[in-house]
Amino acid sequence: MPQNPGSEVCEVQGRPACGGDPGWRRLLQVLLAWSGGPSSSSMVWQVLEGLSRDSAKRLRFVPGVIYVDEGATCGQSPEDRAKTLAEVKLVLQTTGFPWHIVALEEVFSLPPSVLRCFAQEPVGTESAYKAAVDSFLQQQHALGADGVERQSQHCAQDPHSPAGPPTTAQTQVLSRLFDSVKTLTAKEELLQTLRTHLILHVARNHGYSKVMTGDSCTRLAIKLMTSLALGRGAFLAWDTGFSDERHGDVVVVRPMREHTLKEVAFYNRLFAVPSVCTPALDTKAPEKASIHRLMEAFILRLQAQFPSTVSTVYRTSEKLVKAPRDGCVAGPRCLLCMCTLDVDTADSATAFGAQTSHLPQMQPPVTQAGVAAGPCCCAGMGGGPSCYRGEDPRAQVMEQLCYGCRVNMKDLPSLELLPPYILSEAQIRSQRATAEQEVQEYLLGDSEDEARTGES
Repeated sequence: MPQNPGSEVCEVQGRPACGGDPGWRRLLQVLLAWSGGPSSSSMVWQVLEGLSRDSAKRLRFVPGVIYVDEGATCGQSPEDRAKTLAEVKLVLQTTGFPWHIVALEEVFSLPPSVLRCFAQEPVGTESAYKAAVDSFLQQQHALGADGVERQSQHCAQDPHSPAGPPTTAQTQVLSRLFDSVKTLTAKEELLQTLRTHLILHVARNHGYSKVMTGDSCTRLAIKLMTSLALGRGAFLAWDTGFSDERHGDVVVVRPMREHTLKEVAFYNRLFAVPSVCTPALDTKAPEKASIHRLMEAFILRLQAQFPSTVSTVYRTSEKLVKAPRDGCVAGPRCLLCMCTLDVDTADSATAFGAQTSHLPQMQPPVTQAGVAAGPCCCAGMGGGPSCYRGEDPRAQVMEQLCYGCRVNMKDLPSLELLPPYILSEAQIRSQRATAEQEVQEYLLGDSEDEARTGES
């Protein structure tokens, strides 16, 4: 299994993982999100079995596997992380699939375009996402010396270049971000968000149109109850359904949602499916340390007493329909989870409306001469994380979040520790909204147009 030195993207039988051959690119490419756990390992081995010649119904797609190294969030030492990665590579080499190993620290080099929804394009056309990435890299190059300094601070790099192990500075920045979060619940939600963005970026860069996750029936039942407690009830159909189309060009599917953890354990035992045990944020955490741990203990305890608990909760999630309210289909999306903001900000009777009405609205800064400051100096380049046109930076980000993400961000004292692509996209959206509002002031409404027509 040849592999480029220093690269974490492998090649199989002379075929690049991104599909350099045009004929190879016409096939459906699916990225398997593998965490090393039992459920995702079972998913990878079932795909391997489905692609074999002995399979009765052979699968018709080109698979690839991605593993995200999250050791920095758990305080693992570089030696322990290297040992874990060695075990991961041994398991991935047995599959024969193209695989990608990426460190979570790479989220600090993502472009703002990863937070945008792109429509699916016909196979063979130029990807709009890659064009946005190239535009981002050109802007970074055009910044000159300031851009070089910013790249060294935020660890930006070319997403197409071979990725080596994360540096100590990158690990320290990521550790500082998670250490600043107050609660374990917010840490787990932030980790899930950053992991999703990183997987989405890799899938788009390498031409994958589908991403398979190993969420089992038991795990989705726990996730459904957890999402309800976190205020994400409007997005349950996307968070727990079979398919998740919120990203547009990349669809997330959950093929393991029909199997319980007990069934997965029996399958792995009977077919000797290997797995890699790695510590997580909630390892050795008490039952009431987070909402995730509390809901997990609650569901599993009920399942032990009433064996139909998980299936009942799961069947309930199947009845949920992805039908946002009228007028919200093409509306703004959450900055983090990328779901449509299906909330009524004008209704102060709701919890979301009450929070929205109390967001601080700062006036533009005034110069010494008493004149309001002009527009942002870097509006033409997408701006920077520290330039907010006089608005409160925290309020600018918070107003672009859904209710669930807004509650989690309350446990993050300073938003400046977030990856720069999040802050940059927040500023770009704010500038676009301001420009649209200024343009609307010069447009004639229907009533004004009719009045002028009558006068003439």
